[in-house]
Amino acid sequence: MLRIAQVLKSNGTEGELLISFFDIGPEDIDLQEPVFIEFDGLPVPFYFESFTQRGNNRALVRLTGIHSLKDADELAGRAIYADYFEDESVGPDLIGWTVIDEQHIGIVGFVSGYEDIPGNLCIWVRRPDGNEVLLPLHQDLVQWMDASSKQISLIIPEGLLD
Repeated sequence: MLRIAQVLKSNGTEGELLISFFDIGPEDIDLQEPVFIEFDGLPVPFYFESFTQRGNNRALVRLTGIHSLKDADELAGRAIYADYFEDESVGPDLIGWTVIDEQHIGIVGFVSGYEDIPGNLCIWVRRPDGNEVLLPLHQDLVQWMDASSKQISLIIPEGLLD
């Protein structure tokens, strides 16, 4: 699943939510398909009951089962996922990019491919010694990306490069 948005805050007392989108526009959302929010590590499906676009990357929404301020407040800060977007729209653009781990070793290698593990997009990185290592490409681990120099800086947890 692809992380598409985040709940910013509740809105009003009827369970409406203000959400902000990542890398897609509100117009790209299929209102007939479910979106997912994690609870206790498991994706829970929700459908849109209402959807009003607010600017270029925000929307005021109402989700099934969320009908009170208390329910809406429980979702504040949570990520929203969808499974109908192709991760490949992100993937091929990074092949050949330099991967940097500034905290430990500097240049790690070059992105050579992708591994689409459900809920966890990973990149294959070819190291200077010719070996490849699989690294998670999670938003929390990306420090910065520079398209002009084709570089991506990751926070790489201890042990993943061994």
